Amino acid sequence: MAQKQIPYKIYLEEQEMPAYWYNVRADMKKKPAPLLDPATGKPITAEALEKVFCRELVKQELDDTTRYIPIPQDILDFYKMYRPAPLIRAYCLEKKLGTPAKIYYKFEGNNTSGSHKLNSAIAQAYYAKEQGLKGVTTETGAGQWGTALSMACSYFGLDCRVYMVKCSYEQKPFRREVMRTYGAQVTPSPSETTAIGRQILAEHPGTTGSLGCAISEAVEAAGSMEGYRYVLGSVLSQVMLHQSVIGMETLAALDKYGEKADIIIGCAGGGSNLGGLIAPFMGQKLRGEADYQFIAVEPSSCPSLTRGKYVYDYCDTGRVCPLAKMYTLGSGFIPAPSHAGGLRYHGMSSVLSELYDEGLMEARSVKQTEVFEAAEYFARIEGILPAPESSHAIKVAMDEAIKCRETGEEKTIVFGLTGTGYFDMMSYEKFHDGKMTDYVPSDEEIAAGMAKLPKID
Repeated sequence: MAQKQIPYKIYLEEQEMPAYWYNVRADMKKKPAPLLDPATGKPITAEALEKVFCRELVKQELDDTTRYIPIPQDILDFYKMYRPAPLIRAYCLEKKLGTPAKIYYKFEGNNTSGSHKLNSAIAQAYYAKEQGLKGVTTETGAGQWGTALSMACSYFGLDCRVYMVKCSYEQKPFRREVMRTYGAQVTPSPSETTAIGRQILAEHPGTTGSLGCAISEAVEAAGSMEGYRYVLGSVLSQVMLHQSVIGMETLAALDKYGEKADIIIGCAGGGSNLGGLIAPFMGQKLRGEADYQFIAVEPSSCPSLTRGKYVYDYCDTGRVCPLAKMYTLGSGFIPAPSHAGGLRYHGMSSVLSELYDEGLMEARSVKQTEVFEAAEYFARIEGILPAPESSHAIKVAMDEAIKCRETGEEKTIVFGLTGTGYFDMMSYEKFHDGKMTDYVPSDEEIAAGMAKLPKID
């Protein structure tokens, strides 16, 4: 049972849903580098962060030592609507691939937002409400985070303003309308509604935007309205903390099945889903209790881990957010308009970047068309239509299962199926019509993004 690995009190009685979030930073010998104030270049203070983020979230962001953080009851009550999420063994996929490997996937699409993003959205909305705020602003790529946050804000009666990356705003109109159904105001980014948006449009006419652009606009908007704060759906340590419920439930379910994972795989954009999935397993590895192979899968069109540099960089294109030490392509790098909008971010979580730099996890990049080939294969065999982002993990999980077929190894593979693809049908349409292409940035394009990295000693 789960109690063998994690103290029983960490889980709700008679459930495998955790009552605490797990903070992997507490078990990291080398902590992630601190966020820096863009004005001074010095480690940013809690006071400075509280001008942008909610007070309690700032505490969580800066906490590198507390291993388990209790989940407030109001959040637990909301979680009970859709958690614990199922850990499913892909028997049909195993059979079709002819592999001796066991394949499990943690399915996070069993809620209206269709993804794992709700785990952190409800937490961030809760803390905003507790602080007495009127509302929050945010960015969204594929639209899953914006959808989740609009649901959470509706639940707590908060105003929600979403800057949606323009290419996704146009590709995913139904996702946009779900946000509006829950009361959110949705603006395509970059836009003419903010000074930073106008500046980006002037410098990059006709741009389809990026998460870095949308973050800049959302931060500016929050700062211009009394009683508002900015919230973020990935990248930050606080988000990875909230998403640790994914990994803790996965570990509990594997224990119940009498299984131990050998390989754990997740798609990687900013890092929240991958970080949440691997968190308790990484904790075991850091403490010397068990060993695992961790694989981050990113798009070839935005390869921050596989082709980026591990340096301090701005978290946003407008350079108004704190600087983070992370694997980055440069805050000015605007990825091609791929259909995995949630993975179009120039950098990676500082926590995951540090773990990757220490060799505790590996990374692979995959092309868009092969991702959709894997998505269609999985949908036909396992009966779930996956999101393009999730399908990056599916592709590499299948690759690893095929390797087991070739070597005869009986490994246990676990991957994160972060969400459903029912709002991504325009992307599937382009794939089926043969209109989808693979874009891999040239060395020159990446170098141009790197050229504007800040000079930090």
